[in-house]
Amino acid sequence: MKKKFLNLFVLTALLTIGNTIASFAQDKLNTLKIKTTKDLHAYFQFTGNDPILIAGHRGGMVKGFPENSIATFENTLKHTPAFFEIDPRLTKDSVMVLMHDATLDRTTTGTGKLSDYTYAELKKFRLKDAEGNITDFPIPTLSEVIEWARGRTVLNLDHKDVPLAMTEALIKKHKADAFVMLTVHSASEMQYYLSQNKNHTFSAFIRNMKEYDDYEKAGVPFTQMIAYIGPHVKPENKELYALLNKKGTMCMISAASSYDKLKTAEERKAAYIAIAKDGASILESDYPIEAAEAVKEYVQKSGSKQRFFGKE
Repeated sequence: MKKKFLNLFVLTALLTIGNTIASFAQDKLNTLKIKTTKDLHAYFQFTGNDPILIAGHRGGMVKGFPENSIATFENTLKHTPAFFEIDPRLTKDSVMVLMHDATLDRTTTGTGKLSDYTYAELKKFRLKDAEGNITDFPIPTLSEVIEWARGRTVLNLDHKDVPLAMTEALIKKHKADAFVMLTVHSASEMQYYLSQNKNHTFSAFIRNMKEYDDYEKAGVPFTQMIAYIGPHVKPENKELYALLNKKGTMCMISAASSYDKLKTAEERKAAYIAIAKDGASILESDYPIEAAEAVKEYVQKSGSKQRFFGKE
């Protein structure tokens, strides 16, 4: 009887330890070990032997976790290495906060234009998740998110209503050019940032040959950018892949406005795999955890990029 009890006790203890270890492992964050602008350029350089990289559009869309929030970024990193496209906007008193929409209604407990509120006034509101559920999370400032991201991941700042000079000044203030990159919608925007800091890294809109030619004529460094080529798999992508990859530039397809809208996980998985097969180096999605799982066979376990992946 004592022996049976002892065996049961040992089995229970082992199961408890195992569950604790599994829980601890799940809580650890997948990080990007990027310390310098040179590291950042190397991480995004196309080599032909790269894992497909995952970008979380606004951090991700998971029940209980609001877009453009630190909580969502951390939840995504518990499941997969990723970098994040985020949306800085200005408050009435010129504080940069994260908010995709110009209005508060969809993603917060507030109403009206964000720009009509001071940051102090915004603190009383709470963020909603993608299903409209109210969470306990506040609207974060860009400065808070930059400091959180340091040593963990890369932030891709979309261009909303923040003047380029203000964005540049904040990156400089935080000494964050090694892990903060800039979405640019034109070669002229890229040229402005390069005039301020020649080492910046960019996500450039190059969705067709005309836009490619604009960047080519501007003489900007293709080795310091990734190219957003659009939201769809289509035959025209092949020409852009060939030209951009030859210059060392990774190409990104974003499923956020296209395949993420499919109704079932099975349909979305097939679309994510199609993006990887098409030749994209980067897959951006509202569902980065789901996307990473779908394309895991395209994530190579060896190669020069593996030195950038770590755990925290």
